[in-house]
Amino acid sequence: MSSDLPNAKGSTPATDPSQEVKFYNDPAKRALVFQVLLVLVIGAFIWFIVSNTLSNLEQRGITTGFSFLSQEAGFGIPLSLIEYSEASSYGRTFLVGLMNTVLVSFLGIVAATILGFILGIARLSDNWLIAKLSAVYIEIFRNIPLLLQIFFWYFAVLRALPSPRQSMEFFGTYLNIRGFYMPAPVTEAGFGLVWGALAIAIIASVLIKRWAHKRQDATGQIFPAGWVSLGLIIGLPLIAFVIAGAPLTFDHPELKGFNFQGGMTIIPELAALWLALTIYTAAFIAETVRGGILSVPHGQIEAASALGLPKTRTLRLIVIPQAMRVIIPPLTSQYLNLTKNSSLATAIGYPDLVSVFAGTTLNQTGQAIEVISMTMAVYLSLSILTSLFMNWYNKRMSLVER
Repeated sequence: MSSDLPNAKGSTPATDPSQEVKFYNDPAKRALVFQVLLVLVIGAFIWFIVSNTLSNLEQRGITTGFSFLSQEAGFGIPLSLIEYSEASSYGRTFLVGLMNTVLVSFLGIVAATILGFILGIARLSDNWLIAKLSAVYIEIFRNIPLLLQIFFWYFAVLRALPSPRQSMEFFGTYLNIRGFYMPAPVTEAGFGLVWGALAIAIIASVLIKRWAHKRQDATGQIFPAGWVSLGLIIGLPLIAFVIAGAPLTFDHPELKGFNFQGGMTIIPELAALWLALTIYTAAFIAETVRGGILSVPHGQIEAASALGLPKTRTLRLIVIPQAMRVIIPPLTSQYLNLTKNSSLATAIGYPDLVSVFAGTTLNQTGQAIEVISMTMAVYLSLSILTSLFMNWYNKRMSLVER
């Protein structure tokens, strides 16, 4: 009989020390050793790369650091949301490129979301023609490389526009090969009252919407919070505008020499990049929306139909809220892809971060490590901020059982 069996009192004899698991046979200890060795190897590799890079830079007389950001840039940028001139510093070019990247990314996300939701819903339409047209759009534009679409809009469409002297005029606006020129609003003293009224209208709209939801939960009665909010956001600033004496004028563009002066300009590079990003990303968002809607049990739609709800209200109040839990995660990926795809702007000369900072600034200063590191940090930060916001929104839109 084995000696490991319990004795009469129910106790087990002590284990023989000679039979203990050796160190090299213990999986936990062996795994710890391998992890330590892996960390040491990675650390040695990083140390080798850094030391080798610093040695090569020293041999070639290249200084490191970010002091170059205070030097004069000496080149112009065709689009800037902040004050900029050729006498500005390289740090200023970084800010200009960053803001231009955020501008086209934000505009693209908004437009692609709206268009994608429309196309995704249209593809499930009972109307055969609408559904097929939506399907054709999706299959065409999501299967053509984005760079080719950018080239199409820029070279085949916008570069075929007339010269400034033969500009196409639409109610005081002008369209030509150099851009779209429109009157620029110029605020005067007293316009702050309008901004204050707008802020109050937005806050009041949020409060009214919350009150309407609570009222509907308690009584079942629907309050037109959307129309009331729209009236407040439009009407209250308009009243303040009239009371303040209409403190707003317009700077109209005028043809002087070979180009227009004054007003506000949308350069063709921005328009081409925005159109391509919007149309391309909207095709993927449409499929995401379609998949989210199809994930909602059909019994929900049948129940709403049995209650007499119209299709638009069924879609808005029942289907979309439930589909959002499926739509939001892949939608986040599309937003991230659009932001990163905006770096293709350098192919047509749009002055984004890659073009003016990782391109021109890098070529002039030779500070490759610093410039590339800053550019990578910007895209990483934008992606993380987008993910954090969408994760918060996903948590807010998740269905909670009561």
